[in-house]
Amino acid sequence: MSTAPSPQAASSTATPGAVPASPRPSVIQLAIKEKAALYAAYIPHFTEGGIFIPSTKDYKLGDDIYLLLSLPNEPQRYPVAGKVAWVTPARSSNNRTQGVGVHFPADEKSRLLKHKIEEILGAHLASERPTQTI
Repeated sequence: MSTAPSPQAASSTATPGAVPASPRPSVIQLAIKEKAALYAAYIPHFTEGGIFIPSTKDYKLGDDIYLLLSLPNEPQRYPVAGKVAWVTPARSSNNRTQGVGVHFPADEKSRLLKHKIEEILGAHLASERPTQTI
């Protein structure tokens, strides 16, 4: 997993009354190689689906994340322009992995990705095994 460097701080010589530019989204490549790891990371509770991304970077709710997601036994990488929906902080209870839950956007690509993930997971979706998600 890699993330893009954070954007540079805005210049202090901004024009009065100008709207500050919003920070560029983080770009993360996440390669999930095993079905068990996909099960642990997938968030079926979100209407359009979502994924847990392990990360030590400090994110806030609503932060934009551009994700390049690779699924088990799939050569294709799926681009997702998601938003942080929850944050699991360092040293959280139950030894949960630090990271963020990213909500997929409400678009056709996300619906197809959700369908693809659920197709891969199949009967595992009904499992009671613990996950990194909510």
